[in-house]
Amino acid sequence: MRSLTTSKPKELLGVPPEIQSRLEKAGLRRTLATRAVLGLFLARPAGGLTHAQALASLTTRGLDINRVTLYRLLDRLAGCGVLQRHADDARTWRFSLAPPEPVAVEEGALPRFECDACHQQFRLTDASEPTRAVTHDLFAALARLGHHGERVEVSIHGTCAGCAEPVA
Repeated sequence: MRSLTTSKPKELLGVPPEIQSRLEKAGLRRTLATRAVLGLFLARPAGGLTHAQALASLTTRGLDINRVTLYRLLDRLAGCGVLQRHADDARTWRFSLAPPEPVAVEEGALPRFECDACHQQFRLTDASEPTRAVTHDLFAALARLGHHGERVEVSIHGTCAGCAEPVA
């Protein structure tokens, strides 16, 4: 007679525990598509991908995924905090890996720098306390008006050191 054992679902290889936890809390299944999309963003944590770029990369890797399925998956991964979504200057959605730990409203959000050439993103972890205090002030102003702010995204655009032409 066989005994049934209950076991935790297999962990995704190479996926940090905090991401696995977010996936579990959101009830997202660990499908081939989910694993492949996570692989794209884990391979380039600072880079931002558009839907079309993600689709092309997955197709190149041999995964035939419906574009609508990919849109939905990217939105779900952003909704559960695994990815973050933002619009670039051309109003194209870009997705990137979210920071490992969500920033509490009281702490203030870290600004990020995005290279307009390669769309790589860098968190400015050395942001000063007054810079962080600005986000707290914004949330307080919203609260006084009866609104509930969820997050603040401060983004600085320019050209990263890797894309900048050397000055002669």
